[in-house]
Amino acid sequence: MGKLFSKTKHSKHSGQNSGFSSIDGIQKSQIDDYHRVTQREHSPVKMPGGHQHQNVHSEAVVSLATVQPGLCLSGSKDKTVALYDYQNCKVIDLWKGHEREVTKVCYGAACQGIFSASRDKTIKLWQRGNPNYTREFYGHDLVVMAVHINKDNSLLCSGSRDTAIKLWDVETGTCLRENKICQNLINDVKFVPDSHLIIQSGEDKEVRLFDVRTLNVIHAFPRKQYIQMACDVSTDGSYCLTCSNGFGGNGCEATLWDIRAMALVHEYKGHSEAVEACIFLPFQGRPLVATSSRDLSVRIWDRDTKACIQELYFSGSGPLTSIIGYEDY
Repeated sequence: MGKLFSKTKHSKHSGQNSGFSSIDGIQKSQIDDYHRVTQREHSPVKMPGGHQHQNVHSEAVVSLATVQPGLCLSGSKDKTVALYDYQNCKVIDLWKGHEREVTKVCYGAACQGIFSASRDKTIKLWQRGNPNYTREFYGHDLVVMAVHINKDNSLLCSGSRDTAIKLWDVETGTCLRENKICQNLINDVKFVPDSHLIIQSGEDKEVRLFDVRTLNVIHAFPRKQYIQMACDVSTDGSYCLTCSNGFGGNGCEATLWDIRAMALVHEYKGHSEAVEACIFLPFQGRPLVATSSRDLSVRIWDRDTKACIQELYFSGSGPLTSIIGYEDY
């Protein structure tokens, strides 16, 4: 069994505060029988074990990150970061310290650190059980939109609307390298496992590969037609997934890129509005990817055939801004 977890943004129309929805996902034969899951307006979401979720944040949640099965991180427009036990539906930690909205969160398993980026131009490091941030990474001139940590948790990468991608020493908080590219308003960054590469997506519609050792661009994939909203990398480092802005079915796709061949593989089309998030699902067996969109749906795709094998619709939820997946447990 595996778990797919998505974030429903505050809906201006429903009057709901932000909440979490989870979907138990299993082998394909059972996924095909799942058909449709709906979150209705003003209705609490039923969780595994019969629990009902409580609102975690007072405003929209814009970012989720995995911690371990049963726990996830969330970052919100209410300026807070939460560690949430979604199996027992309770908040474990809630951190306050940013002066403006949180834009991205990530977790470092090796250092057990919680990292949050914000519109206040900073990145903060938090630890469980400590209400105060333990380190601040300061140096961006505008909103920090992206943050990601490498496998051994020694390096942190950030991206901002100031067009700069920065590499930081996690231990000292020192900026080691920086690269500014004109008009490159960055939306997301990811380290590529077992390599010296970072992948980045942004508002100039390009997807770039950087060399960690120099922070120079070593490859730019063919420019897409629409802004690239987010990116993810497969666990073996072979593929990258990005997703597109758009409207009325124009754009609104996810794109699979071959990192080694440095080529576009194919596109996943079917959403009717901008795709806010995309991930490689960690399920065993059949390779799957998932996307969440402003059209209020999550779609699960066969990575290799690009067939949509499941659509999950959340009525009244507002745009789905982030999505995470857990391995079988």
